Amino acid sequence: MEKSEGRKSVSQARVENGMENPGLELMEGGNLAQRNTLEEVTQGLSLEDGLGHSSLWSRRIFQPFTKARSFFERHAGLFRKILLGLLCLAYAAYFLAACILNFQRALALFVITCLVFFISAYHFLEKFPAKKLIRCLSCFRNFCLRRCLKWVLPGASVVSQILWLVLDTAQRPEQLISFAGICMFILILFACSKHHSAVCWRTVFWGLGLQFIFGILVIRTEPGFNAFQWLGDQIQIFLAYTVEGSSFVFGDTLVYNVFAFQSLPIIIFFGCVMSILYYLGLVQWVIQKIALFLQSKMGTTAPETLAMAGNIFVGLTEVPLLIRPYLADMTISEIHAVMTGGFATIAGTMLGAFISFGIDASSLISASVMAAPCALALSKLVYPEVKESKFKSKEGLKLPRGEERNILEAASNGATEAISLVANVAANLIAFLAVLAFVNATLSWLGEMVDFRGLSFQVICSYILRPMAFMMAVQWTDCLLVIEIVGVKFFINEFVAYQQLIQYKNKRLSGVEEWINGEKQWISVKAEIITTFSLCGFANLSSIGITLGGLTSMITQRKSDLCKIVVRALFTGACVSFISACMAGILYVPRGAETDCVSFLNTNFTNRTYETYVCCRELFQSTSLNGTNMPSFSGPWQDNVSSLRNLASCCDLYTSTVCA
Repeated sequence: MEKSEGRKSVSQARVENGMENPGLELMEGGNLAQRNTLEEVTQGLSLEDGLGHSSLWSRRIFQPFTKARSFFERHAGLFRKILLGLLCLAYAAYFLAACILNFQRALALFVITCLVFFISAYHFLEKFPAKKLIRCLSCFRNFCLRRCLKWVLPGASVVSQILWLVLDTAQRPEQLISFAGICMFILILFACSKHHSAVCWRTVFWGLGLQFIFGILVIRTEPGFNAFQWLGDQIQIFLAYTVEGSSFVFGDTLVYNVFAFQSLPIIIFFGCVMSILYYLGLVQWVIQKIALFLQSKMGTTAPETLAMAGNIFVGLTEVPLLIRPYLADMTISEIHAVMTGGFATIAGTMLGAFISFGIDASSLISASVMAAPCALALSKLVYPEVKESKFKSKEGLKLPRGEERNILEAASNGATEAISLVANVAANLIAFLAVLAFVNATLSWLGEMVDFRGLSFQVICSYILRPMAFMMAVQWTDCLLVIEIVGVKFFINEFVAYQQLIQYKNKRLSGVEEWINGEKQWISVKAEIITTFSLCGFANLSSIGITLGGLTSMITQRKSDLCKIVVRALFTGACVSFISACMAGILYVPRGAETDCVSFLNTNFTNRTYETYVCCRELFQSTSLNGTNMPSFSGPWQDNVSSLRNLASCCDLYTSTVCA
């Protein structure tokens, strides 16, 4: 009884102080805040029975923390901006300190920072209100000005390219051979066109023009060449980190001496990195911007342009996945363009593998990028559009983000998916090298029956296709070896072809004599670069099955259309690589200072190198025998007291008539 009275007195006291009147407030339709107050008071009363005033005491202690938490939640955006600003200031201080201390050392950091700044600025400009932008550019609405931008600027670009070509080839007439090669391949493709009258020459000329302009920037201009050379060096440094993982798994001996453990793990590492970049959305962003640019200039549709831009980064079978929702409704011309792009370019993952072989990284990167607009142009030359496409708008240029939930899952999935690619590469190398050896042994056996020794698959290709290599500005003496490699690439695959190319390159760098027993042992630097461009693509017979298998699984109902155009797309993709090689032949110039052979031979040299061979050959050409025991020298060696000693050293390494 006393307890109930005590409880009642407390309740009455609270009611008298205005703290509680639940029944009246609920009946009068109290608001939500009043109901919450009622619940808190009720809970307080129930706790007072067991704990007394402890709940009120704890609430008073934690009240400042609660207020602080609510304050931070209300101003979370402001605090986030302040934190971001402080981080930017700290990075700016770090960036300036690194550049001031040693700019050459901080060059990579400078490039990355500029790229991030450019992307951030682009996103900011994208969010700029459209009405303000239209108001600022209202002066460009004039019809005459738009017509000028549409016709005069492209015309001026074409005229300037022709004038540049005329002035440049006047100094190097042999470059006209490459220009004739481009014209030859275009005429061949036009003769094979499905609809001659429907060819859109604007698309063709824009594609070739963009390829030529990009080639000038990369190959001819010093900043462009240095930029891509630097980029290739950075990629090689980046790929070298694969050794850390593969050495731990396989051991140093296998990694440094066995091809399978040296080059194939790079595919896994590069696949992992590409998956991370795809998860972050960087790959999609770059592909979209390239596709928008190509579409605006060449007048192509969204899906085919998107696929062509994606071919620079992803492989033959992955590109159709970018446009899978649109494949069923695409025209045959658009599907032909998708196939041609896959045959004409290489995947980013394969790029890392080929660089690990020892192929020039800058040539590979520039060849892959240059092939995109050219492939789109030539695909429309061979199979022009005669139907109305459903994808004239830019809605098809949207790419989804990766499905992974975090960056670790993206890295793991990329490495796991690359395992199948590694197995595919290894299996193809084993199978096709074995088949090539068997075919060569069979041809050699058949040739010996009629006293024709040395007959092989490469020899047959070299004699049949030798004029084609010559039209790519390859020296006639190098044409046989170059076209052998091109034939291996087309009839077998590009892995075997690049392996043969690097064998010739290693022979040249090791200082092997150019001719041994009448057989050429290596090709010139210019021929190596032209061959690198001509091999850059998946245009080989085995890729037909890969392409048909991937696309047929996505659009089964259009299997007959795919089979009808795949061979035409393969031939077009191969010609894209050949035209890229002709572009390289036009634009190639020797770079780097020539070796001072007099100073070089005055050093103590005992090993064969390419510089040793070049200088010794120059010394042999400057030496003559006049029937006396002492040879005479001309040129820079005429008054050199060490010329006789240098001649003796060269004769120890190489054979020549003056060494007798």
